Amino acid sequence: MQRMRQSLGPIVATVLLGGAGLLAQKDFVPDTVFKGGTLAGWHVVGRAAWTAQNGTLQGKAAEGDGWLVSEMKLQDVRVFLRLKCAAACNSGVLLRAEKTKDGGLHGVYLSLADKDLNAYDLTLDADGKEVKRVKLAEAPPEVVGISGPAVATPAATAATAPARPRPRRKVAALAEAGSWNSVELIAEDGSLNGTVNDGTLLGGAVSEDGFGAVAIYVGKGSEVRVENLGLKDINSERSVVEATSSHFTKRRISDFYYGWSAVAADTRHNGTMDVVSGPFVYLGPEYTVRRRYRAGREYNPSLEYAPDMVNFAYDFNGDGFADVLASDIEAGQRPIDLYTNPGNEARKWTKSRAVSGVTTEIVLFKDIDGDGKPEILYGGGGQYWYAKPDAANALGLWKSTSISGPLERVLPHGMGVGDINGDGRMDLVVPNGWYEQPAAGQGGKPWKFHEASFGGGGAEMGVYDVNGDGLPDVVTSLEAHGFGLAWFEQKRAADGAIAFERHDIAGDFSTKNAGDVVFSQPHATAFADMDGDGIPDMVVGKSMYHHLEGWGDPDPYGPAMLYVYRTVQDKAAPGGARFVPELVDNHSGVGSAMQVVDLNHDGAMDIVTQSVLGTFVFYGHPGRWTKASSGGVGK
Repeated sequence: MQRMRQSLGPIVATVLLGGAGLLAQKDFVPDTVFKGGTLAGWHVVGRAAWTAQNGTLQGKAAEGDGWLVSEMKLQDVRVFLRLKCAAACNSGVLLRAEKTKDGGLHGVYLSLADKDLNAYDLTLDADGKEVKRVKLAEAPPEVVGISGPAVATPAATAATAPARPRPRRKVAALAEAGSWNSVELIAEDGSLNGTVNDGTLLGGAVSEDGFGAVAIYVGKGSEVRVENLGLKDINSERSVVEATSSHFTKRRISDFYYGWSAVAADTRHNGTMDVVSGPFVYLGPEYTVRRRYRAGREYNPSLEYAPDMVNFAYDFNGDGFADVLASDIEAGQRPIDLYTNPGNEARKWTKSRAVSGVTTEIVLFKDIDGDGKPEILYGGGGQYWYAKPDAANALGLWKSTSISGPLERVLPHGMGVGDINGDGRMDLVVPNGWYEQPAAGQGGKPWKFHEASFGGGGAEMGVYDVNGDGLPDVVTSLEAHGFGLAWFEQKRAADGAIAFERHDIAGDFSTKNAGDVVFSQPHATAFADMDGDGIPDMVVGKSMYHHLEGWGDPDPYGPAMLYVYRTVQDKAAPGGARFVPELVDNHSGVGSAMQVVDLNHDGAMDIVTQSVLGTFVFYGHPGRWTKASSGGVGK
């Protein structure tokens, strides 16, 4: 069952928030947002004066400090608010505030003071005066896998999720007096986590039993304003009502999480496409029989990282049987192994190491050097590379050629291949620009780099003419573990200089999005003509639990969407094109790589994908699409 968080319901809107409506925040949609003009559903403790007007709460502590306390009690809760201090900040938010025996309050408190941005276990007396304050212990050191932080890793996973240093994060800090601060908190089970102005607060251990009010504090001599106060009860869960597009027929060929990728290939030399994902080859065309081509097992998506970030297939030795490339996990990296197909012999395939030192989560398998055979494109060792088999040593390490030369940093997400400048040679596109492939005979030197901004690093980046002006554009997801889709229109100056203009397709819950569709973690994309109009389209979806189950990524419990974004050339649209989202399915999602291919040779493009929910085939129906299927956010 795909888990989603249930809402508080209408009682909270009328009792707690005085008739509040709904206002989306950046990475979640609260159940209720305070928009009232009275303090109905709240009461004041202490000497501070609190008022409400047009959805803004104001607290003044001229006579003494005090609290604004909600009547509604919550346990597992997500809170968002914007807070502004008139001068020096001396404020804070108390969660799970429950009555003590002497009429006071006890809960978990985030201090929002200029010199104290910390979380505490806090006890107050009946007048709101502080009785006891104990700083929360930080969460245990993370065991961090290749993909990101693991909340817990059982012994069985130790070999597949090696520890590495905690990644750098923006430090939480308050804005200067008179400026707004964005505060977001999550209290669930035994932990408190949150951000202040997008800076991360380290998780703190709290009692799992706390249950009580939300309260806002203003210290003596201070004045604060609070707006956009949104609350979401994250205690309840519900399953999604599954929906699949009329343009596709859905086949789930496995119910389990074996990896993050799936690929189709003729592994039996019989003209039939099989599907490879995790340790299995699913035999087509029925896919009801699967064979192990290597050792492997099912993984727990809440706690474990599966090794297969990518799978590729190609007949490397020319015997007619497709071989398989699969990523592994080893020493903090994701090397790629070659599994040589033994033909129709009923045994596991021969394994050899193809590429070492891979650190990027996006790896491509494209013909970039023009020899008619695909190469592996990856980042590792502080450089971007392409690798191809060594003709003199078929089972040895592949020969890697540097594209970028040494860099300060190789971004882990986002990579594309296409002829940006129209010189007939494939170029490499990365989130911060593109590398121009030199002419033959200039080997050994790094490719010329052209700086450009294509987002923070998403999935595979598409390079094709979006608006029909004859110039290749770039289409991409913007943050693999965040939100956002956009296309970048190529512009040519009179002297031939190339620049790109960004056109947003979708953002987060607070933005205007094509078709009102929004989902987080677009970690895998593919590009193909899905609707039969001769123009490539983008296939993209949500990667659930990519950093394991928990609140480390935005909207982790949102539905696992899979969409086709049709490229529609339209002179009236910004840049001369728009993207129209067409729902494929709302209970499958993507991993890190997928394939779009005509599996059954009927002329329609099919989608093969693997996620934490299983392995899926979506058979496209022949014929040009004549009308849109359903959109929507699936909530």
